[in-house]
Amino acid sequence: MPKVTPFRAVRPTRDKVGLISSRPYHHYTLAEREARLDNNPFSFLHIVNPGYKYHKEISGPDRYELVKNRYQEFREDHIFIQDKKPNYYIYRLIDSDKQVFTGIIAATSLESYKSNLIKRHEETIAHREDDFKDYLETVGFNAEPVLLTHQDNETLSQIIKEVTKERPEYEFTTTFRDTHYLWNLDDEATLKKIQEEFNHMDHLYIADGHHRSASAYQLYEEFKKNNPKHTGEEPYNFFMSYIIPESNLKILEFNRLVKDLNGLSKEEFLIKLDNSFRIQNRKNTYYKPEEKHQFSMYLDGDFYSLHLRKLNFKIENSLSHLDAQVLYETVLHPILGIKDPRSDSRLDYAHGKKGMPFVKGQVDNGSFKVGFGMVPATVKEMKDIANEGLTMPPKSTYIEPKLRSGITIYEY
Repeated sequence: MPKVTPFRAVRPTRDKVGLISSRPYHHYTLAEREARLDNNPFSFLHIVNPGYKYHKEISGPDRYELVKNRYQEFREDHIFIQDKKPNYYIYRLIDSDKQVFTGIIAATSLESYKSNLIKRHEETIAHREDDFKDYLETVGFNAEPVLLTHQDNETLSQIIKEVTKERPEYEFTTTFRDTHYLWNLDDEATLKKIQEEFNHMDHLYIADGHHRSASAYQLYEEFKKNNPKHTGEEPYNFFMSYIIPESNLKILEFNRLVKDLNGLSKEEFLIKLDNSFRIQNRKNTYYKPEEKHQFSMYLDGDFYSLHLRKLNFKIENSLSHLDAQVLYETVLHPILGIKDPRSDSRLDYAHGKKGMPFVKGQVDNGSFKVGFGMVPATVKEMKDIANEGLTMPPKSTYIEPKLRSGITIYEY
């Protein structure tokens, strides 16, 4: 069954954690990054954006080497410390909407990943796997855990309840009004109990972080091959994960934006849509679908509701039931000519936090011709697809929580 172990995290000192933690690099605008880099010498952004020191954009292997150097400087200056004993880490995030996410940060076995005890539901892109594997190999650490989920477990919930009664090691609030807490857990009896609970589970599921886990697996295979004294317990045999019960996941949709109508006029496009959908023009009335197989569309200044004609669409498995796949099979591919949604430059995505008003703005300003909205996928859909060995189209789910970088670090 899945092997999930405690580990010795490298992490910020208590007094600096709020200064160090950052959102992933690409979540900032250029102006936001520069403001943080200019005014906060402890930000983790200094590590992942090492060219800032030289006022130069640096990419590829040169950047990886400098990331390693910046990280070592933070270690040498005792901004980061490493726990002396292996820990599980109880991590709680209360977001600005007051939703509470609580789970366990741990080291998860890549042998379990290889054996499909950790199930995947998304395709990965080879060059992204390769790039991040090279990055990990050079820098020697990972600062963003993969989000895993499991069926709700009363024993783990009770342990977490007892641990979180104590004062946390970290407690800080960000400018996004998210509050973060972390508790160290190194009591051997409790560690053993947690590990046994994971051992009794049939599977864990990747909720977010498919590329990170795939890259860690590539690195594991390379290190294992090149280590004649391989034991299976070296750090490279594991990847850092944040494991939460499935009832604690929050799944939002990804809306679709397309740059043109594939040579069709508006009227021709609507006629083709009529073969698969009941269409209602809602003019300027904002429309958000509430049920599966219903879609919102914004085109030429008007909102439309699209309800799938189910008699004309054959549902063969869990994937063909998924709204993102329905939209691909009925509209994106046959009508708009998008063959590969992973790479077609005419297609873009906007997560559900931005909503259809963002889609409307992108169409109104001429960046895109048409936009589509849908209801979010469910945890059950995600698990069913993984259990059947199928994969969702890219950007089928926007899953929270989104953790900050630099709070716990896993060294290889």
